[in-house]
Amino acid sequence: MDLFGLVIVPILIFCARIIDVSIGTIKLVFITKGMKNIAPVLGFFEVLIWLLAISQIMQNLTNFVNYIAYAGGFAAGTYVGLYLEEKLAVGNYIVRIITKKKPDELVKYLREHGYGATIVGATGYSGKSNNIILTVVKRRDMDKIVSSIKRFNPRAFYSVEEIKYVTKGMFPREVSYKDNLRRIIKKKK
Repeated sequence: MDLFGLVIVPILIFCARIIDVSIGTIKLVFITKGMKNIAPVLGFFEVLIWLLAISQIMQNLTNFVNYIAYAGGFAAGTYVGLYLEEKLAVGNYIVRIITKKKPDELVKYLREHGYGATIVGATGYSGKSNNIILTVVKRRDMDKIVSSIKRFNPRAFYSVEEIKYVTKGMFPREVSYKDNLRRIIKKKK
């Protein structure tokens, strides 16, 4: 067998599998998030690339290196797809913060930064008074929210749950490129 069959084709199969499995992972995330318009387009490219990879395997059934490349590409594609999904950070979470401490500073911080915050009084197992703060945040903002909880009330209990749909509510305003440019120009004056 020549260099092309032993090296180039397995590399192409490996790369094709990384791409198609990554696309498949992202497609599943979009489906679970209710983003029905994007998923079919991703599915088209996922299957097209898969067909190209599998056709190379079928044309070279005696080359075991292709099998290794196919399986390795699948494994690497799974990793890359999960990494990309994490970086995309699509979706919304509801965060429940339960605290015995007065929640005023944390609620003020959340509201000043554009998040809605609902406070509910509650009684815990011990019979003592607690406060529950409910807020819905974009997934990409979770690190900021968790750090603010730890800063204002490090002993608070909080839970995070993914939600599929959100209507209305209060979210930080998306800042456009033009808004940032205006802000920079105002500071210089």
